[in-house]
Amino acid sequence: MRSIPQVLRHVLCGLLASALSLAPAFAQNPITIEFKGVDQSVKTLSLKDLGAITPAVSLKVFEAHENAERIYRAFPARPVLDKVFGEEWRKAQEIAFTSIDGYQPSVPVAKFLAHDAYLAFAHENGAPFTMTNTLQNNEIVPLGPLYLIWDNINSKELLESGASDMPYQIKRVEVKSVAPFPNMAPPANASVEVQRGFTHFRKHCMACHTINGEGGGKAPELNYPVSVVEYIKPEYLKRWIENPQTIRHNTTMPGLARGIPNREKVAEELILYLKVMSIAKRAPAGSSASGMPQSGTR
Repeated sequence: MRSIPQVLRHVLCGLLASALSLAPAFAQNPITIEFKGVDQSVKTLSLKDLGAITPAVSLKVFEAHENAERIYRAFPARPVLDKVFGEEWRKAQEIAFTSIDGYQPSVPVAKFLAHDAYLAFAHENGAPFTMTNTLQNNEIVPLGPLYLIWDNINSKELLESGASDMPYQIKRVEVKSVAPFPNMAPPANASVEVQRGFTHFRKHCMACHTINGEGGGKAPELNYPVSVVEYIKPEYLKRWIENPQTIRHNTTMPGLARGIPNREKVAEELILYLKVMSIAKRAPAGSSASGMPQSGTR
């Protein structure tokens, strides 16, 4: 049986090893992250600050970007959000993320309440915090300062979602009290299929693309001044959505995830939504709309 001093030494050594495992990640990611609340207040926190809020854990996930299991060091998201925003964030509509590369997804608060999310900051094995993104032509991308991951291995729903709602290079986290992107929404009298298409767009496309200037800043605007449905033939547009590599060699645009249920129908409803939005154009904020046609504006 161990003596008391031996047990203490063992515990202290374990704690020291854990602390040392965090130190390189903190040193390599000096960038701070902005957290903006519903009241518009902004807090700027480092990885060290986040570590003071909640202990980091090791989490094994199915990495949809690489089609393999990976183990990350990460902070549980809910304790961080509770500490930074108070419990008011749980009553909000969405949490919007802004990435260094312009990716801007907005995730429903309901998803954070239903599933366990984590803010990853390092690989467990100490390897550089990068990833070979097989969904984007095997592009090697840095993941820091933060990468939103989900405890998805035992969740069919999360696995079917693929890489959606998994932004990396997170530099800003913002709580939205009302649903954002009003200029992206289809008319209220749009069909159920079009409304579903809007939901699909929000989930799979909006983080990169904009509609009427609203959405992510990583990829081109799709509706203004000329809609993508107006200059790409329907059969090619469907192929582009499902498998863009069959249209353009070396494109980094990912197709719809293979695991999405009713994948072909999802693509068709996306196109229906884009067709409706092509007659509901609005000039993006800050743009010069002089001489530009607008039809069906609300």
